[in-house]
Amino acid sequence: MKVLHTADWHIGKILHKHALKNEIQAFFNWLLDVISTEQVNLLLVSGDIFDLANPSSKDREIYYGFLSELAKLETQIVITGGNHDSINLLDAPKELLKHLSIKVIGGAKENIEDELIEIHDAQGKLVLVVAAVPFLRDKDLRNLQSDKKFKDRTEAVREGIKDHYQQLAHICKSKYKDIPSIAMGHLYARGATTSESERDIHVGNQAAVESNIFSPIFDYVALGHIHRPQVIGKNEKIRYSGSPIALSFSEKKDSKIIILVDIPSKDNVSVKSIAVPKQRELKKFKGSLESVKENLANYRPEFPLASFVELEITESTYSSELISAMEALVESYKDQESFIILKNKITFEKGQNNTADLFTEGEHIEDLTPIEVFNKKLEVEEINDENSKLLKDAFLEILELVQSEEQ
Repeated sequence: MKVLHTADWHIGKILHKHALKNEIQAFFNWLLDVISTEQVNLLLVSGDIFDLANPSSKDREIYYGFLSELAKLETQIVITGGNHDSINLLDAPKELLKHLSIKVIGGAKENIEDELIEIHDAQGKLVLVVAAVPFLRDKDLRNLQSDKKFKDRTEAVREGIKDHYQQLAHICKSKYKDIPSIAMGHLYARGATTSESERDIHVGNQAAVESNIFSPIFDYVALGHIHRPQVIGKNEKIRYSGSPIALSFSEKKDSKIIILVDIPSKDNVSVKSIAVPKQRELKKFKGSLESVKENLANYRPEFPLASFVELEITESTYSSELISAMEALVESYKDQESFIILKNKITFEKGQNNTADLFTEGEHIEDLTPIEVFNKKLEVEEINDENSKLLKDAFLEILELVQSEEQ
């Protein structure tokens, strides 16, 4: 049984007002070739299929178009919902998709056994069981923990996630003892290295889980949510695949991968990474205005799609003429085709940097996450540490509630 693990497609993602649909479509075209060449039996997608809970009709067309092409290869598919996804939107066509060997678990099931998906080979033999755990929302965890008492919400969430996986492991051990099994998850594991593009989950990431919540009964754990590929808990069989394309400038140097898992039998697993071809470079130029101008003039992108460029200019003394010169520089590259300047910022070591404003020159609210904007406001108001922590905790709880309602 050959299994391919990917996650965090974020179809519909917009980076500084520019859609990333060309990158995701190129990834899908390449992925179809890999699945065919490697003769993959099962594709796992661990959450955040879409970037928005209510994606555009074009984004849905890209998603269903890929699934229809994949169905021609007779590859089975298991898709779970992430914190960005709408449970109802993912689950709506599941009965139809089931006839194409596509199983969708948009949200946690009332009967936890419904999250266990049996995978059969061409002869009808049971060869694998997948614990298809989607992103577990607060309401799911509250239901699981209704008869238990905890010191705080963070502990309750963490224990709720742990309990969920323990129940599934127990069922796998008793019901599918000699059958290989894989657990999926969309969560934040302790020790994971994040980028700027993930949305905080589970009490602002404070309820991070330990790798030991995943029972050894699972032969592999296919995780989503973190956009950088990595091994968790020094266990090569517990992994984030990461996002297949760069979703923020913080990922500009990251290598993007998918993970091929070969499971010939129970407790016999091999894992290898397959590099995703880079379609577009994200490039940052830092320094004085003159050095940035020179670097731009000499820049020659090497990838199929126009590069996205960020300028971070620092000068010693404030000058309105330098600000005008930077704006003129950006304007001069507006119509060329090899790269697009998405973001620019100029700061001064001395002079009129206005620290009373929330945003620095060239920085916009759409560039920041809600918690980053909130933190800036706390800094401006000069609130003491104790009150700041209380306000942050309250803000995170409200933010998670709002985001949950959006799903």
